[in-house]
Amino acid sequence: MKSPKGPIKGVIFDLDGTLVDSEPNYMEADRRLMAHYGITFTEEMKQRYVGYGNARMMEEIQEAFRLPDDAATLLVKKNAIYMELARKKTPLFPEMAALLPRLRERGLSLAVASGSSPKVIEEVLAQVGILSSFEALVSSEEVKQPKPEPDIFIEAASRLGLEPESLVVVEDSSHGVEAAFRAGMPVVAIPTLLPVSDEVFFKADLFFEEGMRAFTARAFLDWLDSAGS
Repeated sequence: MKSPKGPIKGVIFDLDGTLVDSEPNYMEADRRLMAHYGITFTEEMKQRYVGYGNARMMEEIQEAFRLPDDAATLLVKKNAIYMELARKKTPLFPEMAALLPRLRERGLSLAVASGSSPKVIEEVLAQVGILSSFEALVSSEEVKQPKPEPDIFIEAASRLGLEPESLVVVEDSSHGVEAAFRAGMPVVAIPTLLPVSDEVFFKADLFFEEGMRAFTARAFLDWLDSAGS
């Protein structure tokens, strides 16, 4: 664990697998989408895209399988399937539910930076009752390059009106952790894919090696306190 170099003024959260337990829904949406084209989409195939922007994923899928529909059409179809599933069940991680009001009490600015589409981000956050917690929502579709490039986090900092080094990123994927590093932001890593094999996670400022089952709001707040936040 490394303490932040200075006081933290805000927190940028990834959405899927970090705030909400949505990765199973995304896996099922990908599986159903690909089945429509006669392709079996496996867990192993999905692992490459955890933390990836959905728009970029559809571009790569379209090219790799030479699908008859373009990437934009694939994205629309995938989002429709995903939201059908998400409306039925999208759990908010309990420790995140406990953490968000505590951060607001401290006067910290909060943002979401996600690979999901803008309308999906807003609807999912509203569905689980935390939309009002955030001052800024940024989709990878709104920036030039998705994670692992830093564009989405730099944009989130801009919308919050804060310097990158004063913001901490909370991420579950190696793409997201790398993007935070490139943005010059301290990062808290809570990996979705276990056991952890990507070395980038071990460079995080605060690392929960057992993922969400090890994460607690108290541990996060104690870490912030170590920087005087």
